[in-house]
Amino acid sequence: MSNLTHQFPNGTYSSGSNVTLEQNANLCTLETCDLSMSSFLYRPTVAGNALFAGIFAACIIGQLFLGIKHKTWGYMVAMILGLVLEVVGYIARVMIHNSPFNDNNFLMYLVCLTIAPALLTAAIYLCLGRIVHVYGENLSYFKARTYTVVFCTCDLISLVLQALGGGIASSANDLSGKNLGKNLMLAGLIFQVVSLVLFALCAGDFALRVMRNKSGWNVKYIDIVNSLLFKSFLVGLAVASVTIFARSVYRCAELAGGFNGSLFTSDEALFMVLEGAMIVIATTTLTVLHPAVAFQGVWHEANFQFRTKKGSLDFKHQRVNSDEESQSGIEMGQTAPFVQK
Repeated sequence: MSNLTHQFPNGTYSSGSNVTLEQNANLCTLETCDLSMSSFLYRPTVAGNALFAGIFAACIIGQLFLGIKHKTWGYMVAMILGLVLEVVGYIARVMIHNSPFNDNNFLMYLVCLTIAPALLTAAIYLCLGRIVHVYGENLSYFKARTYTVVFCTCDLISLVLQALGGGIASSANDLSGKNLGKNLMLAGLIFQVVSLVLFALCAGDFALRVMRNKSGWNVKYIDIVNSLLFKSFLVGLAVASVTIFARSVYRCAELAGGFNGSLFTSDEALFMVLEGAMIVIATTTLTVLHPAVAFQGVWHEANFQFRTKKGSLDFKHQRVNSDEESQSGIEMGQTAPFVQK
Protein backbone atom coordinates (compact mmCIF):
# COMPACT_ATOMS: atom_id res chain seq x y z
CA MET A 1 0.00 0.00 0.00
CA SER A 2 1.61 3.24 -1.10
CA ASN A 3 -1.07 5.63 0.11
CA LEU A 4 0.17 7.61 3.12
CA THR A 5 -2.94 9.31 4.31
CA HIS A 6 -6.36 7.81 3.75
CA GLN A 7 -8.09 4.53 4.13
CA PHE A 8 -11.54 3.53 5.26
CA PRO A 9 -11.94 2.06 8.78
CA ASN A 10 -12.36 -1.45 7.41
CA GLY A 11 -9.06 -1.16 5.54
CA THR A 12 -10.56 -1.02 2.05
CA TYR A 13 -10.59 1.80 -0.45
CA SER A 14 -13.50 1.28 -2.83
CA SER A 15 -15.57 -1.67 -3.89
CA GLY A 16 -14.66 -1.19 -7.55
CA SER A 17 -10.86 -1.26 -7.12
CA ASN A 18 -9.00 -4.38 -8.10
CA VAL A 19 -6.37 -6.04 -5.92
CA THR A 20 -3.42 -4.74 -7.96
CA LEU A 21 -4.49 -1.14 -7.60
CA GLU A 22 -5.22 -1.57 -3.91
CA GLN A 23 -1.67 -2.83 -3.36
CA ASN A 24 -0.08 -0.03 -5.39
CA ALA A 25 -2.08 3.20 -5.59
CA ASN A 26 0.64 4.75 -7.75
CA LEU A 27 -0.78 2.70 -10.63
CA CYS A 28 -4.14 4.43 -10.27
CA THR A 29 -5.48 7.07 -12.62
CA LEU A 30 -8.56 9.24 -12.37
CA GLU A 31 -10.26 6.84 -14.76
CA THR A 32 -9.50 3.66 -12.82
CA CYS A 33 -9.70 4.77 -9.14
CA ASP A 34 -11.65 7.19 -7.01
CA LEU A 35 -10.05 9.74 -4.67
CA SER A 36 -10.31 7.40 -1.70
CA MET A 37 -7.13 5.84 -3.07
CA SER A 38 -5.28 9.17 -3.08
CA SER A 39 -3.66 11.24 -0.35
CA PHE A 40 -6.57 13.71 -0.28
CA LEU A 41 -10.30 13.37 -0.73
CA TYR A 42 -10.16 16.43 -2.97
CA ARG A 43 -8.06 17.65 -5.89
CA PRO A 44 -6.13 20.79 -4.86
CA THR A 45 -7.25 23.88 -6.74
CA VAL A 46 -4.85 24.87 -9.51
CA ALA A 47 -5.65 28.59 -9.50
CA GLY A 48 -5.26 29.12 -5.75
CA ASN A 49 -2.07 27.09 -5.34
CA ALA A 50 -0.50 28.58 -8.48
CA LEU A 51 -1.32 32.06 -7.18
CA PHE A 52 0.44 31.37 -3.89
CA ALA A 53 3.47 29.94 -5.71
CA GLY A 54 3.63 33.08 -7.87
CA ILE A 55 3.47 35.41 -4.85
CA PHE A 56 6.28 33.54 -3.12
CA ALA A 57 8.37 33.62 -6.31
CA ALA A 58 7.91 37.40 -6.50
CA CYS A 59 9.05 37.69 -2.88
CA ILE A 60 12.18 35.71 -3.75
CA ILE A 61 13.07 38.30 -6.39
CA GLY A 62 12.47 41.11 -3.89
CA GLN A 63 14.55 39.43 -1.21
CA LEU A 64 17.41 38.82 -3.63
CA PHE A 65 17.44 42.43 -4.80
CA LEU A 66 17.26 43.97 -1.32
CA GLY A 67 19.53 41.38 0.28
CA ILE A 68 22.32 41.87 -2.23
CA LYS A 69 21.91 45.64 -2.29
CA HIS A 70 22.10 45.98 1.51
CA LYS A 71 24.25 42.88 2.14
CA THR A 72 21.84 41.38 4.67
CA TRP A 73 23.19 37.89 4.03
CA GLY A 74 21.78 36.01 7.03
CA TYR A 75 18.30 37.47 6.71
CA MET A 76 18.33 36.99 2.93
CA VAL A 77 19.43 33.34 3.07
CA ALA A 78 16.81 32.40 5.69
CA MET A 79 14.03 34.14 3.77
CA ILE A 80 14.97 32.77 0.36
CA LEU A 81 15.33 29.19 1.59
CA GLY A 82 11.90 29.40 3.21
CA LEU A 83 10.36 31.00 0.12
CA VAL A 84 11.87 28.43 -2.25
CA LEU A 85 10.36 25.64 -0.15
CA GLU A 86 7.00 27.42 -0.27
CA VAL A 87 7.17 27.64 -4.07
CA VAL A 88 8.10 23.96 -4.40
CA GLY A 89 5.36 22.94 -1.97
CA TYR A 90 2.61 24.76 -3.85
CA ILE A 91 3.86 23.55 -7.22
CA ALA A 92 3.61 20.05 -5.75
CA ARG A 93 -0.03 20.73 -4.84
CA VAL A 94 -0.73 21.79 -8.43
CA MET A 95 0.87 18.53 -9.56
CA ILE A 96 -1.32 16.61 -7.10
CA HIS A 97 -4.37 18.07 -8.88
CA ASN A 98 -3.26 16.37 -12.09
CA SER A 99 -1.79 13.23 -10.47
CA PRO A 100 -3.58 12.72 -7.13
CA PHE A 101 -2.28 9.16 -6.74
CA ASN A 102 1.43 10.05 -7.01
CA ASP A 103 2.97 9.79 -3.54
CA ASN A 104 6.11 11.72 -4.57
CA ASN A 105 4.06 14.86 -5.22
CA PHE A 106 2.33 14.46 -1.88
CA LEU A 107 5.59 13.99 0.03
CA MET A 108 7.15 17.01 -1.70
CA TYR A 109 4.17 19.12 -0.62
CA LEU A 110 4.12 17.73 2.92
CA VAL A 111 7.81 18.19 3.73
CA CYS A 112 8.34 21.55 2.01
CA LEU A 113 5.29 23.34 3.41
CA THR A 114 5.81 21.91 6.88
CA ILE A 115 9.42 23.06 7.38
CA ALA A 116 9.44 26.29 5.31
CA PRO A 117 8.02 28.61 8.03
CA ALA A 118 10.78 27.54 10.43
CA LEU A 119 13.24 29.29 8.12
CA LEU A 120 11.02 32.37 7.96
CA THR A 121 10.91 32.61 11.76
CA ALA A 122 14.72 32.45 11.80
CA ALA A 123 14.74 35.65 9.74
CA ILE A 124 12.39 37.27 12.26
CA TYR A 125 14.59 36.19 15.17
CA LEU A 126 17.60 37.85 13.52
CA CYS A 127 15.84 41.21 13.78
CA LEU A 128 15.09 41.34 17.52
CA GLY A 129 18.72 41.62 18.66
CA ARG A 130 19.30 44.55 16.32
CA ILE A 131 16.11 46.23 17.50
CA VAL A 132 17.35 45.95 21.09
CA HIS A 133 20.70 47.43 20.05
CA VAL A 134 19.28 50.53 18.39
CA TYR A 135 16.90 51.27 21.26
CA GLY A 136 19.53 50.49 23.89
CA GLU A 137 20.59 47.29 25.67
CA ASN A 138 20.12 49.11 28.97
CA LEU A 139 16.37 48.75 28.43
CA SER A 140 16.53 44.97 28.10
CA TYR A 141 16.87 42.10 30.57
CA PHE A 142 19.24 40.37 28.18
CA LYS A 143 22.03 41.37 25.82
CA ALA A 144 21.03 41.80 22.18
CA ARG A 145 23.00 38.74 21.08
CA THR A 146 21.24 36.53 23.65
CA TYR A 147 17.91 36.86 21.84
CA THR A 148 19.43 35.88 18.51
CA VAL A 149 21.41 32.92 19.86
CA VAL A 150 18.58 31.47 21.98
CA PHE A 151 15.73 31.79 19.50
CA CYS A 152 17.74 30.78 16.43
CA THR A 153 18.85 27.68 18.34
CA CYS A 154 15.21 26.89 19.17
CA ASP A 155 14.34 27.38 15.51
CA LEU A 156 17.10 25.00 14.44
CA ILE A 157 15.78 22.32 16.81
CA SER A 158 12.28 22.77 15.42
CA LEU A 159 13.56 22.57 11.85
CA VAL A 160 15.56 19.39 12.52
CA LEU A 161 12.59 17.66 14.16
CA GLN A 162 10.26 18.54 11.30
CA ALA A 163 12.74 17.57 8.60
CA LEU A 164 13.60 14.31 10.34
CA GLY A 165 9.94 13.48 10.76
CA GLY A 166 9.24 14.24 7.12
CA GLY A 167 12.11 12.02 6.04
CA ILE A 168 10.92 9.11 8.18
CA ALA A 169 7.31 9.47 7.01
CA SER A 170 8.39 9.52 3.37
CA SER A 171 10.62 6.43 3.62
CA ALA A 172 8.55 4.28 6.00
CA ASN A 173 6.79 1.24 4.56
CA ASP A 174 4.52 0.49 7.50
CA LEU A 175 1.97 2.35 9.59
CA SER A 176 4.17 2.54 12.70
CA GLY A 177 6.98 4.19 10.74
CA LYS A 178 4.61 6.71 9.21
CA ASN A 179 3.17 7.49 12.64
CA LEU A 180 6.68 7.98 14.04
CA GLY A 181 7.45 10.46 11.26
CA LYS A 182 4.15 12.24 11.84
CA ASN A 183 4.79 12.48 15.59
CA LEU A 184 8.26 13.94 15.05
CA MET A 185 6.86 16.53 12.67
CA LEU A 186 4.18 17.36 15.22
CA ALA A 187 6.82 17.68 17.97
CA GLY A 188 8.78 20.10 15.79
CA LEU A 189 5.66 22.17 15.13
CA ILE A 190 4.76 22.27 18.83
CA PHE A 191 8.31 23.32 19.67
CA GLN A 192 8.01 26.07 17.06
CA VAL A 193 4.75 27.31 18.61
CA VAL A 194 6.30 27.38 22.09
CA SER A 195 9.34 29.25 20.75
CA LEU A 196 7.10 31.84 19.08
CA VAL A 197 5.18 32.35 22.33
CA LEU A 198 8.43 32.90 24.27
CA PHE A 199 9.66 35.23 21.52
CA ALA A 200 6.44 37.24 21.73
CA LEU A 201 6.76 37.50 25.52
CA CYS A 202 10.36 38.72 25.30
CA ALA A 203 9.59 41.17 22.50
CA GLY A 204 6.49 42.41 24.32
CA ASP A 205 8.39 42.92 27.56
CA PHE A 206 11.09 44.89 25.75
CA ALA A 207 8.46 46.98 23.95
CA LEU A 208 6.87 47.92 27.30
CA ARG A 209 10.26 48.90 28.70
CA VAL A 210 10.94 51.06 25.65
CA MET A 211 7.62 52.87 25.93
CA ARG A 212 7.96 53.45 29.68
CA ASN A 213 11.54 54.74 29.58
CA LYS A 214 11.97 57.03 26.58
CA SER A 215 14.71 58.92 28.39
CA GLY A 216 16.83 55.75 28.27
CA TRP A 217 16.76 55.41 24.48
CA ASN A 218 20.06 55.26 22.63
CA VAL A 219 20.48 58.87 21.43
CA LYS A 220 22.72 57.71 18.58
CA TYR A 221 19.77 56.15 16.77
CA ILE A 222 16.97 58.38 18.04
CA ASP A 223 16.08 59.67 14.56
CA ILE A 224 15.86 56.15 13.15
CA VAL A 225 13.60 54.67 15.84
CA ASN A 226 11.33 57.72 15.67
CA SER A 227 10.91 57.48 11.89
CA LEU A 228 7.66 56.25 10.34
CA LEU A 229 9.67 53.73 8.29
CA PHE A 230 11.10 52.02 11.37
CA LYS A 231 7.75 52.02 13.18
CA SER A 232 6.09 50.47 10.13
CA PHE A 233 8.77 47.78 10.10
CA LEU A 234 8.03 46.95 13.77
CA VAL A 235 4.32 46.61 13.00
CA GLY A 236 5.14 44.41 10.01
CA LEU A 237 7.37 42.20 12.14
CA ALA A 238 4.55 41.77 14.65
CA VAL A 239 2.06 40.91 11.88
CA ALA A 240 4.45 38.32 10.41
CA SER A 241 4.99 36.73 13.83
CA VAL A 242 1.24 36.51 14.53
CA THR A 243 0.39 35.02 11.13
CA ILE A 244 3.16 32.39 11.32
CA PHE A 245 1.99 31.57 14.85
CA ALA A 246 -1.62 31.13 13.65
CA ARG A 247 -0.42 28.89 10.82
CA SER A 248 1.70 26.77 13.16
CA VAL A 249 -1.19 26.24 15.59
CA TYR A 250 -3.39 25.15 12.69
CA ARG A 251 -0.77 22.70 11.40
CA CYS A 252 -0.42 21.24 14.91
CA ALA A 253 -4.16 20.59 15.00
CA GLU A 254 -4.07 19.17 11.48
CA LEU A 255 -1.23 16.73 12.16
CA ALA A 256 -2.60 15.81 15.59
CA GLY A 257 -5.55 14.24 13.79
CA GLY A 258 -3.17 12.09 11.76
CA PHE A 259 -2.80 11.60 8.02
CA ASN A 260 -6.27 10.04 7.99
CA GLY A 261 -7.98 12.91 9.83
CA SER A 262 -10.73 14.86 8.08
CA LEU A 263 -8.89 18.15 8.72
CA PHE A 264 -5.91 16.81 6.78
CA THR A 265 -7.65 14.98 3.97
CA SER A 266 -10.85 16.93 3.30
CA ASP A 267 -10.76 20.64 4.21
CA GLU A 268 -8.84 22.49 1.50
CA ALA A 269 -10.53 25.85 2.19
CA LEU A 270 -9.25 25.93 5.76
CA PHE A 271 -5.78 24.93 4.56
CA MET A 272 -5.68 27.71 1.98
CA VAL A 273 -6.64 30.32 4.57
CA LEU A 274 -4.72 29.21 7.67
CA GLU A 275 -1.65 27.86 5.87
CA GLY A 276 -1.37 29.62 2.54
CA ALA A 277 -2.85 33.04 3.24
CA MET A 278 -1.09 33.37 6.61
CA ILE A 279 2.34 32.72 5.10
CA VAL A 280 1.59 34.99 2.14
CA ILE A 281 0.85 37.84 4.56
CA ALA A 282 4.01 37.10 6.57
CA THR A 283 6.42 36.87 3.64
CA THR A 284 4.95 39.87 1.82
CA THR A 285 5.28 41.94 4.97
CA LEU A 286 8.86 40.79 5.58
CA THR A 287 9.75 41.73 2.00
CA VAL A 288 7.93 45.04 1.55
CA LEU A 289 8.99 46.25 5.01
CA HIS A 290 12.55 44.96 4.65
CA PRO A 291 14.63 45.47 7.82
CA ALA A 292 17.71 46.82 6.03
CA VAL A 293 15.60 49.64 4.57
CA ALA A 294 13.95 50.30 7.93
CA PHE A 295 17.32 50.43 9.73
CA GLN A 296 18.39 53.12 7.25
CA GLY A 297 21.99 52.04 6.82
CA VAL A 298 22.78 50.81 10.35
CA TRP A 299 21.72 47.14 9.95
CA HIS A 300 25.34 45.97 10.09
CA GLU A 301 26.26 48.51 12.75
CA ALA A 302 23.52 47.05 14.96
CA ASN A 303 25.02 43.56 14.69
CA PHE A 304 26.92 41.87 17.51
CA GLN A 305 30.10 39.80 17.89
CA PHE A 306 30.26 36.69 20.03
CA ARG A 307 33.63 37.78 21.38
CA THR A 308 36.35 40.33 20.74
CA LYS A 309 39.60 38.96 19.45
CA LYS A 310 42.55 39.24 21.83
CA GLY A 311 44.73 40.74 19.11
CA SER A 312 42.22 43.51 18.62
CA LEU A 313 42.23 44.27 22.34
CA ASP A 314 46.03 44.37 22.44
CA PHE A 315 46.12 46.70 19.46
CA LYS A 316 43.63 49.06 21.08
CA HIS A 317 45.56 48.96 24.35
CA GLN A 318 48.84 49.76 22.57
CA ARG A 319 47.16 52.57 20.65
CA VAL A 320 45.82 54.12 23.87
CA ASN A 321 49.27 53.91 25.50
CA SER A 322 50.88 55.44 22.42
CA ASP A 323 48.38 58.28 22.39
CA GLU A 324 48.98 58.93 26.10
CA GLU A 325 52.77 58.97 25.60
CA SER A 326 52.46 61.35 22.65
CA GLN A 327 50.28 63.69 24.68
CA SER A 328 52.77 63.60 27.58
CA GLY A 329 55.60 64.41 25.19
CA ILE A 330 53.77 67.44 23.86
CA GLU A 331 53.07 68.72 27.36
CA MET A 332 56.71 68.24 28.41
CA GLY A 333 57.90 70.04 25.29
CA GLN A 334 55.68 72.99 26.10
CA THR A 335 56.92 73.29 29.70
CA ALA A 336 60.64 72.64 29.09
CA PRO A 337 61.67 76.27 28.26
CA PHE A 338 60.19 77.50 31.52
CA VAL A 339 62.09 74.86 33.47
CA GLN A 340 65.45 75.92 31.89
CA LYS A 341 64.91 79.54 32.85
